[in-house]
Amino acid sequence: MSKHPRPRYTSKSSVQTLGEGLEEYYEFHPHLTNPKELPPEFAKILMAHDASHIIYGCDIGMYDELKLLPLTWWTSDYKFRDHLRTLKDPTIGPAVKRMYDDMVKQHGLLWLYGSIFFVLPPLLPELIKMWFKNHKRQRFVPFVNFEPLLDRPLLEIRQEFDLLSFIK
Repeated sequence: MSKHPRPRYTSKSSVQTLGEGLEEYYEFHPHLTNPKELPPEFAKILMAHDASHIIYGCDIGMYDELKLLPLTWWTSDYKFRDHLRTLKDPTIGPAVKRMYDDMVKQHGLLWLYGSIFFVLPPLLPELIKMWFKNHKRQRFVPFVNFEPLLDRPLLEIRQEFDLLSFIK
């Protein structure tokens, strides 16, 4: 597969399947932890997070990472309360903490907070618009149990769950 400036799954109208998008995601980002190499409990939540990157057309930059969490909480069946429970889980919580610690170790705390500081102001208006579009949402994207979507085209998934307006 030839490299593109941006992964194809980030295109609003991508017709590749979710499974193909995940393959491309790991190909574009070989430094990311492969969920297949982790304990099953943590692998499942990490894989769901990675699948969310594909479904919502988000890459791994700070802007997209900060956009992805609230977008997931507002449009999927994985809510903020689920996220808090996940962080408190004795198996998964320490693994998530280790992931954040590794990121800080790799880039530094100044990079992390500096990135958030510079990215958050331009992102806030988009987050506010997203919240208004979603606060009465009735249909939610499956988060942890996303496997039935693997063979479906991204455009079809995005249309079914009314996600196209969140992808640039």
